[in-house]
Amino acid sequence: MKRMEFLLLSGLLISACSESVKSEQSLKVDFGSNKSDSDALSDEKNARKLDVSKEEYILHKEDTLVCVDHFNKNIWWELKYATEDNFMHRVLYDTMQKVYVQIDVARRLAKSQEYLTGRNSDYHLLVYDGLRPLSVQWEMWNALDTIPAFERGKFVSNPKNGSVHNYGAAVDLTICMSNKKPLDMGAEYDDIRKIAYPSLESEFLATGEISQAQIDNRKLLRRALKSQGFSNIPTEWWHFNAFPRPIVKGKYQLVTRELVE
Repeated sequence: MKRMEFLLLSGLLISACSESVKSEQSLKVDFGSNKSDSDALSDEKNARKLDVSKEEYILHKEDTLVCVDHFNKNIWWELKYATEDNFMHRVLYDTMQKVYVQIDVARRLAKSQEYLTGRNSDYHLLVYDGLRPLSVQWEMWNALDTIPAFERGKFVSNPKNGSVHNYGAAVDLTICMSNKKPLDMGAEYDDIRKIAYPSLESEFLATGEISQAQIDNRKLLRRALKSQGFSNIPTEWWHFNAFPRPIVKGKYQLVTRELVE
């Protein structure tokens, strides 16, 4: 009898440990056969609460991530690192095919698009990157190893410190017209040259290397994003953080590898 009780207790402990491990894994919400009825009901309630359907979000630990256009379809996106059209000239995202961000970040982006639409209905935010796993951050960092670490950190955040991208709380983006032609910002996305620095715009304007119209386009992008509390960084006209890094680290979970859609 005692042996039977011991075996029963062992089975319960193994089951509990197994569930604990599963809870730490990143997974797409799925109301399939591997969920109990109570789990499925809980997920359905969560989906209704978040105003998203079960097919449209990814859970990562306690965080909910959605595509950047979830709350406003006037936001367009091109996931550059899922293609070879990037500074690495190769595909870096194998499983991620959409631009994901934290759900509250997506809501703020939707409001930024509303700001933009209110000024010109032909304007769209065009997002190139959002959530970026730490593993990909390391690939980028190591690819630029000929650049001293201090200078390299102005273009790609040191993975040892973590980037706001790694938490799904930063976006790289521009403004495009309805024909998908981006506005002229005076430097391309991922341009490592100093002409891409917002902090040096007045200097390049004085030398004639950048025009007032190009600066005005950058300022419009900044106004749209800053209207919802995003902040630009001094070295990339396209990069905006939803929160400062210390807040992001306390608010969200670090994504170390690609999530499965």
